Amino acid sequence: MTERQTVPEMMKENDVVDLLIRQHAMIRDMFDEVEKATASEREEAFRRLVRMLAVHETAEEEIVHPYARRKLEGGDAVVDDRLAEEHEAKKLLMAMDKAGVEDSRFMTNLAVLRASVMAHARSEERYEFTQLRARTSETERRAMAAGLKAAEAMAPTHPHPGVESATKNILVGTPVAMMDRIRDVIRNAMKED
Repeated sequence: MTERQTVPEMMKENDVVDLLIRQHAMIRDMFDEVEKATASEREEAFRRLVRMLAVHETAEEEIVHPYARRKLEGGDAVVDDRLAEEHEAKKLLMAMDKAGVEDSRFMTNLAVLRASVMAHARSEERYEFTQLRARTSETERRAMAAGLKAAEAMAPTHPHPGVESATKNILVGTPVAMMDRIRDVIRNAMKED
């Protein structure tokens, strides 16, 4: 995958629904990469997946879900269900991230995580994105896409369960994102030595 494909904020889609659906497809491909990777390639493939999932969910929590609460019929219930799904996936992803790819349960946990994340993506596409497309203008969706890309550029790069609201992401997200990105730089520097 090219950098444009693995850095969500650089993606070309300008409609928020198209952008999120494209990211869901990208996440499916990234799960395939991790599953098929050799032992020596698996850590890097998993790091890309962790980053993608973390920034994707944070941006949805900051931009899409608050808008959906206001615009969708039954928006609060739709969003609350998605946030519960995200929280459970974040807990497992965080445990996997800490344990590393060498953990004996890694591949089993990866299969569980994949099933959870893909079920969540299908629910978003069915219950949230379909209504967003129907109840928003092209201009609104373009503005949300721009906001989503900006949020992804500043989002934490690792999962943080318990931070599933726009308010918590704004209050906690920036310092956490900075720490995550510093940790990523240090981790990459250590691998190069």
